[in-house]
Amino acid sequence: MSVDIGIVGLSKSGKTTIFNGLTRGKAAIGGYSAKASANIGMASVPDNRIHQLAEIFHPKKIVHAEVKYIDIGASVKEMAVDKGIGGQLLNQLSTVDVLVNVVRSFKDESLPHPEGSLNVERDIEAMNLELAFSDLAIMEKRLERMEGSLKAAKPAERLTYQKEQETLLKIKTSLEKDIPIREMQLTPDEIKSIANYQFLTAKPLLTVVNIGEDDLPKAKSIEEDLNNRFAKPKCKIIASCGKLEMELSQMGDDAMQEFRQEFGMQESGLDRTIKVSYELLDLISFLTVGEDECRAWPIKKGIEAVKAAGKIHTDIERGFIRAEVIHYTDLLKCKSLAEAKRQGLLRLEGKTYVVQDGDTINFLFNL
Repeated sequence: MSVDIGIVGLSKSGKTTIFNGLTRGKAAIGGYSAKASANIGMASVPDNRIHQLAEIFHPKKIVHAEVKYIDIGASVKEMAVDKGIGGQLLNQLSTVDVLVNVVRSFKDESLPHPEGSLNVERDIEAMNLELAFSDLAIMEKRLERMEGSLKAAKPAERLTYQKEQETLLKIKTSLEKDIPIREMQLTPDEIKSIANYQFLTAKPLLTVVNIGEDDLPKAKSIEEDLNNRFAKPKCKIIASCGKLEMELSQMGDDAMQEFRQEFGMQESGLDRTIKVSYELLDLISFLTVGEDECRAWPIKKGIEAVKAAGKIHTDIERGFIRAEVIHYTDLLKCKSLAEAKRQGLLRLEGKTYVVQDGDTINFLFNL
């Protein structure tokens, strides 16, 4: 399972700089047009647990979970009304799992802010409006088409269309009151009825405040202040210095770590972004070990063992017998599965066992 994260932001906010820092990419900086194509890059999800386990099992390879970042170099508002390239970019953005909104807080006289001044609160609200505008544009088109569909519908189809119409009108009314879909109290049936639309305000939102190097010592307090004011369900804020993160990402690992310590940065922008994205998505990871590979598998929190098995292969889910489970911390202490079994720490679990973050699992199955 790859997590897809879409990067948006107002002009000159540093979206592509943040993208390069997260992916170790070298995408051109400065483009901002509805005609631009998206930058796409992959990043491994940092997880020291599989490296610790690899010291025991000495696998042929270590496999991290991956995140795909999609840097949209266009205005969300423009994309919503563009049927050409902008429309294609909007389709690309609509499939992501999480949105990252880059908000400018750094000073740069050579790169004036389009609004003439720095104002984080104003820019957060501006992007919220752009995302809502996009969703409203899609709703209005669908509601217009639905009028014709209702007139031509057979009696059996009419009820389905009417329910969908009622749901869209209810959501539209709330959106026009500046309430994003992720904050609306929708029923399971209502959520199901709008799932195919992939509305942007329904997605978890991580706001990355792009600070300058001078503000690095205050990064934590900036985060706390903004989260106290703007954080809501499925919506969080972090502070990151995009320019510095991009420069560090082009260095070797040792040099990068040395510079981080010099700047007092305990956690990289990549680590922080992925950690909070996982929290917004309610994701955890279980681990598999062996001579071939040590691997992390991201799953939704609360998933049962049989469904987790299906993340590896549908055959394992279909032929599931039981799962051999041990938490990675216990496995590190035992230093082998044989010793873990001898100490009674390797336990057998059935289909309905709820997988925990850090569980090391071997699935037993038969086809």
